[in-house]
Amino acid sequence: MCGISGFVDFKKQTDRVVLEKMNRTMQHRGPDGEGYKMFNMQHANIGLGHRRLSIIDLTEGGSQPQHYKNYHITYNGEVYNYAEIKATLETLGHQFHSNSDTEVILHAYEQWGSDALHHFIGMFAFVIYDESNNTLFACRDRAGVKPFFYYWKDGLFLFASELKAIMQHPSFQKQINTHALAAYMQYGYVPAPHCIFNDTYKLNAGHYLQLNSIDTSLSIKQYWNVYDAYNKPTLKIDLPEAIVETEKILVKAFEYRMVSDVPVGVFLSGGYDSSCVTALLQKEQTKKLKTFTIGFTDSNLNEAPHAKKVAAHLGTDHTEYYCTQKEALEIVPQLPFFYDEPFADSSAIPTTLVSKIAKAQVTVALSADAGDEIFAGYSRYEYVMNYGKKLQRIPAFVRSSAGFLMGGIPKNNIPFLKKKHHKFKKMQNLFKDASDHNILLNLTKLLNDQEVFRLIKMPVTTLNTHFNSKELMPHNYNTLSYLMAIDYQTYLVDDILQKVDRAGMGVSLEGREPFLDHNIIEWAAQLPLHFKYKQGNKKFILKEIVHKYIPAQIMNRPKMGFTIPISEWLQTDLKMYVDEYLSPSFIQKQNIFNLNEVNSIVHAFYQQKTATAEKIWYLLMFQMWYDKWINGN
Repeated sequence: MCGISGFVDFKKQTDRVVLEKMNRTMQHRGPDGEGYKMFNMQHANIGLGHRRLSIIDLTEGGSQPQHYKNYHITYNGEVYNYAEIKATLETLGHQFHSNSDTEVILHAYEQWGSDALHHFIGMFAFVIYDESNNTLFACRDRAGVKPFFYYWKDGLFLFASELKAIMQHPSFQKQINTHALAAYMQYGYVPAPHCIFNDTYKLNAGHYLQLNSIDTSLSIKQYWNVYDAYNKPTLKIDLPEAIVETEKILVKAFEYRMVSDVPVGVFLSGGYDSSCVTALLQKEQTKKLKTFTIGFTDSNLNEAPHAKKVAAHLGTDHTEYYCTQKEALEIVPQLPFFYDEPFADSSAIPTTLVSKIAKAQVTVALSADAGDEIFAGYSRYEYVMNYGKKLQRIPAFVRSSAGFLMGGIPKNNIPFLKKKHHKFKKMQNLFKDASDHNILLNLTKLLNDQEVFRLIKMPVTTLNTHFNSKELMPHNYNTLSYLMAIDYQTYLVDDILQKVDRAGMGVSLEGREPFLDHNIIEWAAQLPLHFKYKQGNKKFILKEIVHKYIPAQIMNRPKMGFTIPISEWLQTDLKMYVDEYLSPSFIQKQNIFNLNEVNSIVHAFYQQKTATAEKIWYLLMFQMWYDKWINGN
C-alpha cells in the first residue's frame, strides 16, 4: 500500500520539483520512503512518483518507481497471488531479482500486456510507462479498492492516489464542477467517474487507460464487469453443497489477504461479516489473530460488547478501545485534509479512530466490507423486496392519480406533514414511478433533484453514473440482483472503499478487503437468490457458515452500523462550525448556494432537530472542504 503520482506534460513545462511537491502531500500513504523517475522525451516530459509503505519485500528490492527493460512502474496496492504468477513466469523464461510483487507485475505486463490484469488477485492502481512504444498504461483493480484520480486538459495529464497531489501542480485549475457538487449533495460523495473539479476524473473500477505520449490519444477500456457474473445462469446446486463451496472460496480469499512481511490484524465489529473473516482465518491458525474494536459510551451505538463476545469465543488477541467524545470530535477538523474531495459519510470518524488503534500494533488490517453488497445484507433490500413489490402491484393509473392528489395537499398547513415533508415528497415520487430504479434512487438520495436545483445557484444537470446501468440482462433480471449490482458499482466504491482507504492511509495503515476477491462475487452472483435472502433472512448462506463456528445466540442481534450521534453533536460541540460555515456572510462570499435555502435548512434543523441533521452535515462537510482546498485555510 502506497501513494502514487505523476504526469505527462506535452508542453514540457513540468519538472521534478513539481513532482516532488505533488508526491510529498501523500507522505501519510508512504512514510517509509519516496522515489522519482523522470523522462525528458521529444514530445513530452514524463514523471513517475512514489510514496512507500513497506509491506512485501522490506528491502530495497521493493522500492519504486521500479524498472525492467523498457518498462517503468509506480504502483499502489497488493497482488496477493504474485508468488504463483512468478512461478508461471519463471517457466516461461523470466528471471527475478527481488521478492516483490512489483517486479512480478512488470514481467507479467511484458508477457501478457493488458491481459495480465486477468491473472491478478488483489487490490491495485498502477501506472506503467513503456519507453519502447511511448505509452502510459494506468489501471484500477476490479472492485475499486485502490483510488486513482487523473486530470486531462491542455496537453497536461496528471494522476495520483489522492486529489490533493494533483492540486499541487501549478497548472491545475480548481474549477468546481457544479454538476458533481449537485451529485455530492444527493449521495454524500461524488460518484465515479466524475470528480468535484472540472477536467478531473476517477478511473472506474475494473478499467484501464492508455495515453500515447506522442500523439496525445487517450483511450479507456473495461477489463472486468460485475454484470458478467450476474448475467450467467443461476447455479443448479443444493444448499449443503453451496455452503461447502462458498466456505472454500471465502477461506482461500481470506488467506490471500494474510500475505505480508509485516503484522496483520482484523477489524472486528461483532457483526456477521467481520465475524466471518475472523472465524475462518482463526480456524486455520494456531497463532491468535489480532482483532480490534472501537467502543462508545452510548449503548445505542456501541458494538464493542458484541465484538468482545465473538473474540472470546474464537480466542483472538483482542484489543478494545473506548474512545471519548472529545477524541471523536477532534477528527472532524482533520477530515477535509484526508478526504480531499467532499465526503459526507460520518462513519469516517470511527473508522479513523479504529485505524489509529490498530496501527499501534499492526501495519495491515483486514476490513470486512462488501458482505452486504454480495450476500444481500442491507435493510433497504428488504424494504424494496417487501414494500416496493406491494407498491408495484398497485395499477399504474391508481398510483399516478394518488401521486397527483398528494401534490395538491397543503403540507405547510398540516403540522404532521410539515414535519414529515421530506418523506411525504419521496412517497409522492414513488407513487408516480414505482420502478426498482426509482425506488433505489429515493432510498439513496438525500435531496431530490428539485431540492438540489433550488439549493445551488448555478444551473446543474444530473450526471450519468452507474446508477443508470441497464447491463443486467432481461432474462436474468430480478430486483435483488439489480440492487446488489448497482451498490457494488456505486455506494461500495465511492463511499465505503474511499472511507476505509483514507481512514487507514491517514495513519499509514494498509486496509485489505477480503470479501472483494473477485472470485467471491463471481460465485455469489450465480447462487440461487433464496440462498442469500430467504423469507426475510438477509445474508442467509453467510450466516449458515458463521454459525458453524460461532453460536447463533451470540450473533443474533439487530444490525447497528458504524454510526455516531451527528444530530446531537451539530447542536452542541460542532455548532460553532455550523454557525461559521453556514453563516450568511460565508454563503454570500462563496456564491455557490442560495442563501434562503441554506437558511431554511438551518432553521428547520434547530426547530425540528434531527429532521434535517444529515443535510446540515452534507453542507458542513462541503464547506469545510471548500475552506481548506479553495480558500486555503
